[in-house]
Amino acid sequence: MISPDLSGAEFRKSSYSGGGDNCVEVATNLSGVVAVRDSKDPSGLVLTFAPAVWRDFLRGVRDGDF
Repeated sequence: MISPDLSGAEFRKSSYSGGGDNCVEVATNLSGVVAVRDSKDPSGLVLTFAPAVWRDFLRGVRDGDF
């Protein structure tokens, strides 16, 4: 699998994080991929998801499936 180019990723924290460092950060500005990383380790591993998969995950969270 080819790794996507994340050099232009604009990561943001949830407004629910309260400004703390124990959060995930999400970049949704990339074409064809959503990137997720740990805010405590911004240079560490990044998980990537297809936008449709990310939307399904968020829908499941909102619906209480997890």
